[in-house]
Amino acid sequence: MTEIKQVRLSGFGGQGVVLAGLLLGQAGVFDGRFISGSNSYGAQARGSGCKSEIVLSAAPVDFPHLTTADILIAMSQGAYNTYYTDVREGTGLILYDQGLVRPKDDLKVKQLGIPATEVSIKKLKNKQAANIIFLGALIEATKIVSLKAMRKAISIHVSERFRSLNLRALRVGMELGRRAHG
Repeated sequence: MTEIKQVRLSGFGGQGVVLAGLLLGQAGVFDGRFISGSNSYGAQARGSGCKSEIVLSAAPVDFPHLTTADILIAMSQGAYNTYYTDVREGTGLILYDQGLVRPKDDLKVKQLGIPATEVSIKKLKNKQAANIIFLGALIEATKIVSLKAMRKAISIHVSERFRSLNLRALRVGMELGRRAHG
């Protein structure tokens, strides 16, 4: 990993964007990185725009907010449309929900479509696990945090009732990330 990685997770309220950001940040801490994070929601929590931003660094973070995203996870078309222009040209990466987002094809960033919501519903019987599927795909595509650290973050921040579902979603996401990243 380079010195600093800036990640924006985005979608709409109710998709688990904030939890995914918390888990990514916590996994970064477990991997020994310095982390800064922030979240924002639309006027209504469920259904309106939502984002979580994480800055992962090998050294203390001087400026705690995202300036240019190295990675964007877009779980909705509105989030994609709002944030795709903020991704670093050339080296940036966009992971988008294949079933919910129609990506632009003229961007100078790598884009990977992940059928997170569809697979979450069909394979896991729970559409609320799409956020964790994205984290699995992100780990597989970028190695931004270790699998061990992410599992530990899930074990701490996800209630026991949903832990096994989330760990399965993480594995499914890693497989989708492997296929998409090729």
